[in-house]
Amino acid sequence: MTKNSEVRFRAWVSRLGIAGLCLGAFWARGEENDPKAVPSEIQKTVSELQSRALEGGGAYEFVRDLTVQVGPRSAGSAGDRAAVEWALARLQALGFENVHREPVTVPHWVRGEARGRILAPYPQGVVLVAIGGSASTPPGGVEAEVLRVESVAALEDLDPDQVAGKIVYFDGGMMERARTGAGYSKSVLPRILGATTAGPMGAVAVLIRSAGTSNDRIGHTGAMRSYAEDGPRIPAAALSNPDADMLSAQLDSGEPVRFFLELSPRDLPPVTSFNVIGEIVGREKPEEIVLMVGHLDSWDLGTGAIDDGAGCAIVTEAARLVGELEQHPRRTLRVLLTANEEFGLSGARAYAAAHEDEMNLHVAAMESDFGAGRVWQFRSLLREGALGLAEEIHHFLEPLEIEAGGNEARGGADLSPLREFNVPFFDLSHDGTLYFDYHHTVNDTLDKIEPESIAQAVAAYATLAYLVADLEEGLGRAPVQPEGERRR
Repeated sequence: MTKNSEVRFRAWVSRLGIAGLCLGAFWARGEENDPKAVPSEIQKTVSELQSRALEGGGAYEFVRDLTVQVGPRSAGSAGDRAAVEWALARLQALGFENVHREPVTVPHWVRGEARGRILAPYPQGVVLVAIGGSASTPPGGVEAEVLRVESVAALEDLDPDQVAGKIVYFDGGMMERARTGAGYSKSVLPRILGATTAGPMGAVAVLIRSAGTSNDRIGHTGAMRSYAEDGPRIPAAALSNPDADMLSAQLDSGEPVRFFLELSPRDLPPVTSFNVIGEIVGREKPEEIVLMVGHLDSWDLGTGAIDDGAGCAIVTEAARLVGELEQHPRRTLRVLLTANEEFGLSGARAYAAAHEDEMNLHVAAMESDFGAGRVWQFRSLLREGALGLAEEIHHFLEPLEIEAGGNEARGGADLSPLREFNVPFFDLSHDGTLYFDYHHTVNDTLDKIEPESIAQAVAAYATLAYLVADLEEGLGRAPVQPEGERRR
């Protein structure tokens, strides 16, 4: 344990007696049957979980081994197949029960090569990457004048005659860092919708300023919306932010700017991948499930350390720690490592379809898919009659320096298919200040994982998972949740 961790943990121990006074309404009483007292067993268990999480390095070791032994894991690739076998073996070695895989059909897009260059007025080479799902350019590439727009909405306001024959360049960016990741949902729209909007207007290609906060000369990839079956398939690429600055500066000169782009991606036939599942079986209500989710796939540029090796490691290690307790919680913790979150939520959708009949037994769900930063906020999505529980759980999370949020938990992209079943959600928000420096880039690598931060995240997830799984009474169903921002 580092010095800072030890100070925080001692502070937590000194506050535990106060934090535990409110929780008697939701957990079984102690021998005294004091309605204001939490059973000493629960206080002791939470203390043990957090101590072991803060001292341990299991999550870091998980990410290290996944990134070193497997590496990038894009849908349909050899790395994807290797990751499934690796995860199955890992969960079995860690002592999980009912370890198995469930089939998922995933797309298989291969990146190929990417080249770009400003031809006029001032010739310059640039760094760019193909956007996931992009079509290839014609052999020999495409050359055209650049048309700059700020947003998809601004493009849609133009006359198609202004767009025809041009390379459309979306110059809206995301250069301000924030721990919430604010700005991503707006800046990512050109990546998602740019090619399918510009193509029918006659554009020959799309360039975007990368949806990320990095000043490095690297491009940020990510998925685009699929082309319409009968629509044009124009290529799309993301410029590094410094090269986007350069292109914008040349456009600011007022002279026509011409650009050359060559991409060689390929769409191969869909293949079968797998969700990987392991469980810590509950002692009294094993059929009731607390779902803990991370996605096993990654983009191909880096090694998928923060997105989402970290999330898989956090939920796995948190569940493992609960599983090593002398007594399991009442309900089952189910770890779900999904296939192909990045390119269409294939695994999440397949899981919801395959387990639809038992969705009423999913008593709660949580997801880790925002890097390995410290958890700073806790939110819930609970019915009105259960709202007191969130406040009381927070008393156990507060010593980890976690703030209380509201009752608007979003649940993450891989939990979105569960919204229609009104599954209660809990969010543990990671500090994402630097997340979008590395997101979907060559720099998503192991060195970005801080052992102390990921250990604090494990402590938070283990605490939450244990407390929810060991409730004496259930949570009921969550209120209807509107669609909202999904970080992908």
